[in-house]
Amino acid sequence: MTDQYSKNVKALDLRVGALAKATPKVMGAYGQMVQSVMSEGAMDVKTKELMALAISVAIRCDDCLVFHMRAAVKHGASENEVIESLGVAVELGGGPSVVYSARALEAYKELAG
Repeated sequence: MTDQYSKNVKALDLRVGALAKATPKVMGAYGQMVQSVMSEGAMDVKTKELMALAISVAIRCDDCLVFHMRAAVKHGASENEVIESLGVAVELGGGPSVVYSARALEAYKELAG
């Protein structure tokens, strides 16, 4: 297996970092919102990241997919939890989400090690 998704997520971090330097007020405000949304509350962070992963697949956002997959893995998402989340994405996103779900499962296997 290649390290395609690891490279993608590193490149994403660099691009977002460059954007943060270019527009610190906007990205600072966005970062505060993300921190607020993704903090522990009625739902744990892993569940929120699995939701974000399913939405990323349904809207077909490649970079979002690897970003939220990395976060879901970091927060302990199991392969079965990822697979069930991808099922939700397929239900809501139809055929294109099938293709992105296959990509997401491949990313999980790489990023989870």
